[in-house]
Amino acid sequence: MVNRKTAFGEKLFRIGNYSFLTIVSLSFLLPFLVILSTSFVSENELIRRGSFILIPQKLDVTAYKVLLSGTSTLYHAYYITIMRVVIGTALNLIITAMMAYGLARKQLPGRNAVIALIFVTMLIDGGLIPNYLLMKGLHLTNTFWVMVLPGLVSAWYLIIMKNFFTQIPESLEESAMIDGASPLRILVSIVVPLSLPTFATIGLFYAVGHWNAWFDAMIYITDTSLLPVQAIMRQIVLQYSSTDINQSVIASLSEKPTAESVKAAAIMVTTLPILLIYPFLQKHFVKGVLTGSVKG
Repeated sequence: MVNRKTAFGEKLFRIGNYSFLTIVSLSFLLPFLVILSTSFVSENELIRRGSFILIPQKLDVTAYKVLLSGTSTLYHAYYITIMRVVIGTALNLIITAMMAYGLARKQLPGRNAVIALIFVTMLIDGGLIPNYLLMKGLHLTNTFWVMVLPGLVSAWYLIIMKNFFTQIPESLEESAMIDGASPLRILVSIVVPLSLPTFATIGLFYAVGHWNAWFDAMIYITDTSLLPVQAIMRQIVLQYSSTDINQSVIASLSEKPTAESVKAAAIMVTTLPILLIYPFLQKHFVKGVLTGSVKG
């Protein structure tokens, strides 16, 4: 009798749990579906049915024609973003790994003081104006590198990687040193191959951060040819009118796209790539973070 009650309670809990998670998932999915459907809504349907349309009666792709025509600025913005993700992530991993490997060595003089200073940077920020003056003094404003160099090392990711490096047996490094390997050779040939899950995780964190970043470009860059795709999307969403972009394409269309459909299409174009990639990489995020957080 007790077993039946227990089984019934567990079944009831699973039903309630799955129902709750389904409702929460739908609440996250609904805004995305509304944006997607709005990007395909024509002007006539928008006037007739209102702004909240979940299923369009007819798919209208004029907004995508405006955004993805040959003269669109989004292509060059995508190029800037991809270059930022590739170059920035590579430099992030190289500098973070070298610094984390040094801090993972217990015999490093002043190791604890350096770790404490790094931790302080997680609590205190220099401020927007000092950072801008620093970038201007270094002649990095209006350059591609202003989006890459200031954030070369994240204190949080550095700590995660350092924690993982400390778990690698010291006997492996001692054996390599006896064979005459230098610290750099040990890092490249021993530590990095053993730390691939953590490298994959930290690299994905850095890459997603570069992909989504827009604020630094809006602050430090005034040359529109250097703006990443997220900054262009922000301009479209906040300031778009029917004459702002691709005037020749808009003039050739028999039916003009609405501002709402263009804004929705811009959001879809700039967010879909990372949304499609992230589910396949999620297991690496979880595995790497847990691995690097076991030991301090």
